[in-house]
Amino acid sequence: MKCRKYKRVYLICDCIALLLAWFTYSGFRYLLLPLESVYGNFWGFISSPRPLIGQFLYPAVFLFIFYLSGYYNKPLLKSRVGDFFITFISVLVGTLVILFISLLNKYIYTEYNYTLVAGLFCIVFILVFVSRIIITGRIIRLVANKKVGYKALIIGCGDNAVKLSEYLNGKGHVSGYIVKGCVRVGNEERKVASYSVYDMDELERVISEEQIDVLMVATTHGNNANMHEMINRLYRYDVPVLLEAGEYEMLYSKIKLSNIYGTPFIDICSCGLSESEKNIKRFFDVTFSFAALVLLSPLFLYLYVRLRFSEGKQVIYKQKRVGYMHREFVMYKFRTMVVEAESEGVPRLSDFNDARITKIGHWMRKYRIDELPQFWNVIKGDMSIVGPRPERAYFIERIVERAPYYNLLHQVRPGITSLGMVNYGYARNIDEMLQRLKYDIAYIENMSLLLDIKIILYTVRTVLTGKGI
Repeated sequence: MKCRKYKRVYLICDCIALLLAWFTYSGFRYLLLPLESVYGNFWGFISSPRPLIGQFLYPAVFLFIFYLSGYYNKPLLKSRVGDFFITFISVLVGTLVILFISLLNKYIYTEYNYTLVAGLFCIVFILVFVSRIIITGRIIRLVANKKVGYKALIIGCGDNAVKLSEYLNGKGHVSGYIVKGCVRVGNEERKVASYSVYDMDELERVISEEQIDVLMVATTHGNNANMHEMINRLYRYDVPVLLEAGEYEMLYSKIKLSNIYGTPFIDICSCGLSESEKNIKRFFDVTFSFAALVLLSPLFLYLYVRLRFSEGKQVIYKQKRVGYMHREFVMYKFRTMVVEAESEGVPRLSDFNDARITKIGHWMRKYRIDELPQFWNVIKGDMSIVGPRPERAYFIERIVERAPYYNLLHQVRPGITSLGMVNYGYARNIDEMLQRLKYDIAYIENMSLLLDIKIILYTVRTVLTGKGI
């Protein structure tokens, strides 16, 4: 898959189009406004400090808005109509932002306001959109000829699998997916002749070797219980799972539709956020975390000195947790327990009366101050401000034995705070972790930027009232 390559192509072409657009707009301003008497000629104007800074600053503003729009996230699943609407909206927002900046700097000619704004919008939109549809047209041709695309593995090998595979790999069809094989489910009769058919036990190996991007469920219909059991098996592979909408959609309270040859498919592993919302959430996470680290640096220094003298050298506690797409990462916390708290070698959960928690540790846990170093995890990309709390692999194995759908939590970055933490709090055993899991699943199914803000506000209240335990 050449996904990253085409992301770069779109980005580079947008940069060139924006630089050319702003240069053209500078010429438009020079012709429209009485600037010749001030600068002498066009080159005198374009090389003066303000226009020269604007030549690079304002295209950067547009690029940032394009990033927030989510345009670059899925370069192989685009259409010319989609390009038109997302480019129109992004350029309109960018134009209004630049108008606002100009008003703040009193750098605008009121007599020509509407003409300047309209000129900027038209120039940027035309140049950016033209470059994008050229690239999109090229990609559509490559996808139609099956030279690029997302590698798909069909779960099932019966009549439904035949129908789906023939369409997806049919010449001239622009689905964006390339079928790499099918997987037999149970005693399903094989009807697929054109593709390799694997057993379910081979699924993990095939996903790894073929670098599969998506699993498409097209098995012979059974009952809901059998389907639910099979879907639970697919969660563990950390690959998006598409399921044909219909009688099984009631198994999932919130669905995200994908349209394939007129048949709606539901992405049962999607968090429900649009590509734009994902990027906005990530930008907010990084900005908020950086500001928090700067503003809370005096508190960090105080805690470091106090812990250093009371508890010894190991001020920051590092522990491996499982996060986004099942990847392990090192999570940071201020130490709240004695050193060698798990000297027996077996992971243990804690509760309020745990003798391993130090005096200052009780205080930090009460106000959740021990979690503050995780803002660094957010900046690194390991975590988010809001998301399901990450757990250790030892506990995840035991949770999955009883609730396989726990693997859904790995479709998003884990968070410093979560719906489970503000509604349930710390879990002292596996049973309580399963109770808290209900809140985390509810968060995944109803994920939105507004919900994140609400959870942050509830967390602030929890911290200020000292109800962290």
